[in-house]
Amino acid sequence: MKSREKEQPGVLRDQAGKGGGPGPALGRAPSCPHLLPDQGPLTMDKGEEDDDEEAWLQLRPVEPLPSQCCGSGCSPCVFDLYQRDLASWEAARASKDRSLLSGEETQSCPSKLSPETFLAFCISATDRLTKDTYLVRFALPGNSRLGLRPGQHLILRGIVDGLEIQRAYTPISPANAKGYFEVLIKCYQTGLMSQYVESWKAGDTAFWRGPFGGFFYKPNQYGELLMLAAGTGLAPMVPILQSITDNAEDETFITLVGCFKTFEGIYLKTFLREQARFWNVRTFFVLSQENSLEQLPWSYRDKTHFGRLGQDLIEELVGSCRRKPFALVCGSAEFTKDVAGYLLSAGLAEDSYFLF
Repeated sequence: MKSREKEQPGVLRDQAGKGGGPGPALGRAPSCPHLLPDQGPLTMDKGEEDDDEEAWLQLRPVEPLPSQCCGSGCSPCVFDLYQRDLASWEAARASKDRSLLSGEETQSCPSKLSPETFLAFCISATDRLTKDTYLVRFALPGNSRLGLRPGQHLILRGIVDGLEIQRAYTPISPANAKGYFEVLIKCYQTGLMSQYVESWKAGDTAFWRGPFGGFFYKPNQYGELLMLAAGTGLAPMVPILQSITDNAEDETFITLVGCFKTFEGIYLKTFLREQARFWNVRTFFVLSQENSLEQLPWSYRDKTHFGRLGQDLIEELVGSCRRKPFALVCGSAEFTKDVAGYLLSAGLAEDSYFLF
């Protein structure tokens, strides 16, 4: 078996799409049998052939379970990786050459992210923001950077009761953050990944692969970004927003609308309040389970709407944009579908918005 590269502290390698962990060790095929004088090659008897067949079957890749697919449309998906590994296995079996199975790709830097390979990062801190949402910080070796573009996401792998599951999450830490990255994760009472996340404590490790995502922001690419986020759909907006306000040369206007159930449920209040102080940033909130402005702090009363984000409010927001807007939308599947329809009705073309 090929030797692995030396691992960096705090980072472990693991292969994606292998049913929850590294597969069995893959040895090389034995060298050709020695030829004896006046004899042909040695041949296996029936029992040896059966044993060899069983050995090949044990090396066959295991097809992923539906729970191992995060459902975010990432590429390569665990099923893509399975098909790739299955094709390699079939070719190796046909040629009876197990060395073909040991041709795993190596990385020049073990800490570098890969869409195909899970890396384990150490949890350095967990912070409970609300009753069901956590901000988790992961350590990176030295002062290295994660290497994501603002708005890209990662795939997290968890194992609960022997079942492997994968879900997509977007780091909210700045793209240039050194030595760490942070992820906002909402937990659900019956969620399998939620059980895994709620068991985390500082010092544990979690496996991630990536990056994924089709939106690549460029400074001054759009006159104004209209960010429409529901709940943890705020996550991809955060690094994009911060990359703009951190860049003095980027004069893009930003209108961010966060949709939550209650005022207490708004994530990252301090961060959003600080961002709203920039000359080119506006923030608004839509609260579905509040109905009294008097219950809100004064600073929120003139920028908070009650109910849901509907057609009328979308048209008002689009009309109030200072420049031609490009909309970014992230939330539940229902929220994303509804908002896309509202944007079209408000006059935006299909190439004028992006759905995370």
